[in-house]
Amino acid sequence: MHRALLFPIALFIAPCAHERTSAPAAPPKIATREEIIARAKPFERDTPYEVPPGDPNELHAAGLAKVICSAVFITGLDADFARENCGFFVAPPEARARISDVRVDRQARQVHITLPSGTVRTAKYFGDQGCIILPHGGPGRDTIYFRPVEVTSTLPDPATLPWPMGDILPRGPLPAGLDTAKVNQALDAAFEPPEGLTAAFVVTWRGRIIAERYGPGITMHTALESWSMGKSITATLMGILIKDGVYRLNQPAPIPQWQQSPSDPRRAITIADLMHMSSGLRFRAPQDPDYDAAPGFPDHVYLYTAPINTFEWSATRPLQWPPNTVGRYRNCDPSLVNYLIRLGVERRGEDYLSFPQRALFDRLGMRSMILETDPYGNFLLQGYEFGCARDWARLGNLYLQDGVWQGERILPRGFVRFVSTVAPAWKADGRPIYGGFFWINGNDAYPIPRESYYMAGAGNQKVIIIPSHELVVVRMGHYRGAGPGDEGLKRALALLIEATPARR
Repeated sequence: MHRALLFPIALFIAPCAHERTSAPAAPPKIATREEIIARAKPFERDTPYEVPPGDPNELHAAGLAKVICSAVFITGLDADFARENCGFFVAPPEARARISDVRVDRQARQVHITLPSGTVRTAKYFGDQGCIILPHGGPGRDTIYFRPVEVTSTLPDPATLPWPMGDILPRGPLPAGLDTAKVNQALDAAFEPPEGLTAAFVVTWRGRIIAERYGPGITMHTALESWSMGKSITATLMGILIKDGVYRLNQPAPIPQWQQSPSDPRRAITIADLMHMSSGLRFRAPQDPDYDAAPGFPDHVYLYTAPINTFEWSATRPLQWPPNTVGRYRNCDPSLVNYLIRLGVERRGEDYLSFPQRALFDRLGMRSMILETDPYGNFLLQGYEFGCARDWARLGNLYLQDGVWQGERILPRGFVRFVSTVAPAWKADGRPIYGGFFWINGNDAYPIPRESYYMAGAGNQKVIIIPSHELVVVRMGHYRGAGPGDEGLKRALALLIEATPARR
């Protein structure tokens, strides 16, 4: 097995992310698209590719039904607003233009999308498991293959507790050492221009909220579409299981489908390879540098739009490249880590669907998170989760604090360093931008130090961790405004760097 790029995972003795010195000022060399494609070709394996089945128009319609269902029944948005502004990744505007009818059934808590052919795709709200795309069928068909559960928090009313375990903020002026005028300018910049559709902006410095604002109809408790920031929740849940001794980061990933033959080359894929988005599995994604739409619907989006067992689909893909050789942003890898999380939790005799609330969210004061599933009850944390900006700020501060929360170690020592260090295969590809289900500012995409790293979701959802300035910045918005919203975010970040002193 090719392991020339094996990452030396000294996970539990590496220094913490916040102990690193500043990155060199010289601009990084970023590989071109052609260079990235050329580098992968010698590693290519002659394995078959199976096109995801189904009509693309129906898959997009199913995705739109889910997006509107979640927007209406989780976030509380108007259905017409959601149709125009939310979730383009699974149902782009051109696909929405082909829709004949959108019907919201508030009594049954369902959304029905009708195509010109008469085909109806439906998503239904199932409480704490959010909205789920139903198997093929018309209105009233609500078959799913698991029993939904109520996920309850053990936390008291947040109005009775101080931040971060509750919502009570300290009174009085901001701490000394901040340029409050620039902080306020950053807050204004985050909401400009209006076309950016920024929904929430929260900034913490040394763990304290120093700036906070919400868009029309949004409050500090509103659970917003978060998309691929859920991959960082996946990383965190796996980190907890590693700390508990359930898994080791550098062990071969014990995916059951890979254990049936001792000669299966996928048995060499480690948990670290999956978290590095470097499994090498053959799985098409629109983000691939050589993406070609001609073969059919991409697997990356299929996991969002098809009412399938997503873990099974991901686990049965063959290798395209040896593991830890080529870095590609593909949803099979977080899907499989979530598969391992389910296996590990259930092996301990615990309830899988309530595990994130018990093991993570309650410990950080997070009360708003809704984690959606496929019809088989598998978390779709590659992008189907909702949470309020304050809760995302809490998670960001867990990482800023090296995985320690109020004196309790939640994540194993060195884990923060692992997720915030460039993955070896991505570095070899000439793209110093991805770590372990976290993005890294290695290409100076944002006007912040290169040691900064962030959770990122489609539509410009961000939780940015800036250790050098002890900042966590959360920006969430409605999908249509992603482009202008990102420009506002960049201006806000530049101002926040000026407003806060660098750590000595």
